[in-house]
Amino acid sequence: QVQLVESGGGLVQAGGSLSLSCAASRSMISGFSIKAMGWYRQVPGKQRELVASIARYGSTMLADSYADSVKGRFTISRDAAKNTVYLQMNSLKPEDTAVYYCYFDWPQRYWGQGTQVTVSS
Repeated sequence: QVQLVESGGGLVQAGGSLSLSCAASRSMISGFSIKAMGWYRQVPGKQRELVASIARYGSTMLADSYADSVKGRFTISRDAAKNTVYLQMNSLKPEDTAVYYCYFDWPQRYWGQGTQVTVSS
């Protein structure tokens, strides 16, 4: 079983920045193959939305995709030595307010506990 622990959410004014972290209890450089990792977000009454992800192609982890609504503002990255994936969020807007969930496909999907991000206008 893999545990994912998120941190970094909070309250910020529009135009501000936040950085989210998601630390995994399993080593990224272990023999278990990671298919993908990334971040979703969800607001009450709506489906969970994929925000950003990094996918594996062969032996290479490549920066994958971003939702159109966050392109140019959010950046996903990873630190294999720390078993951690990050989401840097800049130029935040009130519509970015949501609970953010990290995930790893290892290859089974594991989820973080979620962290609230609130952007005030």
